[in-house]
Amino acid sequence: MRLRTTFLVLALGLVALVVGCGGGGASDPESARCENPNPTSDQPAQVGDHREVAIHFTCEGAVLAGTLYVPAQEGRHPAVVWVHGSEEQPRLGYGAVVAPLVEHGIAVFSYDKRGVGESEGDCCTSPGQYNLVAADADGAVLALRSRSDIDPKRVGFYGVSEAGWVVPLANSRLQEPVAFTALVSGPTVTTGEEKVWSDNAGEGEPGPLTAAKKAEATQALQEAGPSGFDPAPYIEQMQTPGLWLFGGGDKSIPTDRSVAILKQMKAEGKDFTIIVFPGADHGLVDTVPTAPEAPKTLVSWIAKTEDALKGS
Repeated sequence: MRLRTTFLVLALGLVALVVGCGGGGASDPESARCENPNPTSDQPAQVGDHREVAIHFTCEGAVLAGTLYVPAQEGRHPAVVWVHGSEEQPRLGYGAVVAPLVEHGIAVFSYDKRGVGESEGDCCTSPGQYNLVAADADGAVLALRSRSDIDPKRVGFYGVSEAGWVVPLANSRLQEPVAFTALVSGPTVTTGEEKVWSDNAGEGEPGPLTAAKKAEATQALQEAGPSGFDPAPYIEQMQTPGLWLFGGGDKSIPTDRSVAILKQMKAEGKDFTIIVFPGADHGLVDTVPTAPEAPKTLVSWIAKTEDALKGS
């Protein structure tokens, strides 16, 4: 998955969601963890019909900064932690991803990725090196769980693309796993398989995934086999509900293979919801989504899942 620049032009021009493998340079120790993030926060500010809270938390020697978007009504809210795609990613603004969830009564926390914006440290990890970004995601969850306006039993992960590798790893390291995971265009194959697919399916080339390109990429995938980081063992550890949304015409990840892996786990008893939008490409939650119904499907699933967790 290479860098995309078409993702989510949000309010205030804050962010483009990036898909693909990160490039570059940061040390990524296997021992990286974030069990005591020591969060601090400013006073909430009323912004339109919601509140915004600046939050800082510390993981592996770096202070990370983000914004918590909270529904206006008082009480303890369910929440999601946004997990970035690859490369340098700032926090989300109050736009296409955040606003629909907050309007449904669900808080959203998004932070500047390590080494980006107000966050310290070095961005970004190389493909297959996800220990630091997984530690940061865990720190964000723990920071939310410590707040009086968040229901700690109803905090989940929500992410796109590379988050398909990061979230299962992060979740496996939490003493108390998150309440649910919602992943969009998140690969369940190895990093090596994803690269083989994107190299052969014409990622970066104009136009949709053709039948010929799909057949070529499928054959290359079968010949290459798995290599690199494998998220499957961490997905298998998940005991809570999970949503996966895919595009049937994705040139970045092998949708058919990713779905097959999840269906096998679902057959073994996992509470997974798997939805494929035929013909849609990787950008299912773009400002102009490749599957117009995908964002509503995702918000509806998260809201329904959060409601089911209430009082549990």
